[in-house]
Order: sequence, then C-alpha cells, then structure tokens
Amino acid sequence: MESTKIENLKELIAFLKENDVAEFDLDREDVKIRLKFASAVVQPVTQPSAGLDMAALARLMTMSSAPAANVAAPAAAPPSAPVATVPAAPAEEQHHIVKSPIVGTFYASPAPGSPAFVAVGDRITQGQIICIVEAMKLMNEIESDAAGEIVKCLVTNGQPVEYGQPLFAIRTV
Repeated sequence: MESTKIENLKELIAFLKENDVAEFDLDREDVKIRLKFASAVVQPVTQPSAGLDMAALARLMTMSSAPAANVAAPAAAPPSAPVATVPAAPAEEQHHIVKSPIVGTFYASPAPGSPAFVAVGDRITQGQIICIVEAMKLMNEIESDAAGEIVKCLVTNGQPVEYGQPLFAIRTV
C-alpha cells in the first residue's frame, strides 16, 4: 500500500477518534474497511457538524486499486491502542453520569464569555447548577443529582444534546 494511502488512513482514524465515532464501515469495490473503537460512552450521531473537516474521509473515499487485504493490515494496528485503555473503562463505569433531562443545546456557562459553571476537577454538591440546556429559547439550569468531583465533561459548549444523553461523569463521595 502506498505511503500516501497509509497517511490518509491514519488521518481518517485520528478524525474518527477526535469526533468520538465508535464504528466506521467503508465497503467499495476495491477497498473494505471496518473500524471499531472501544468507548465508554457512545453518543448517537444524527448528522455531521458543519465545522467538521471531512478532508481525510474524502481522500480515503477516492483511493483506488487498493486490495482489501492491504487495507485491513494497517487498520488492524490502530485499534490495539484502545485495547490498552480498555481496563480503564470499568473505572469510568463506576462514575455517576449526569444526563440531560431534555432535548436542547448544551451551554457550560451562564453567558458567552463567562466562566463555566464547573470544570474538570471541581468538587460539587448535590443540587449545584452545572450547566444550561437551552430548549425553545428557555434556559434550563441543570443541577447535579450527586455530590462529588467532576471527572469529565462529555459534551462541548454549544453542542445539541438529546434526552438522556450523558453530560458529565462525576466521581461520587
């Protein structure tokens, strides 16, 4: 396989990991790729965000005359990295997950330019406001339903969220 095609494949894998894509399939006449990443939280994806750079995917889609066997070998190496992190996943499962009670847009701060309600590492109390979910022009303050330490924010500011979608992981006390 040509080095440019390998680089394109590496870019695609990095793109998929950055955007938390759990699985990816590409099946063309001359190329067959199936990537599956280990992930503690799988978020449904309805459509790609307009800001995403799809260049790596477009370059890979234009690959030609690459036998499927040659493509499968490089794809097998990168998934070994998540396998090394799989033992860490059960620890994350023990964290309390705060989920969105409504469909809307996630905001980490009360106003643009203001500091976020909480950050990773902050200790919080039950009932403390941790974010806002805007729905139909109403700003809904979301309170923590557990006390503890913020371990991870699972969404980005301005991201649309679904009902029941995980927002934060909290290490409870």
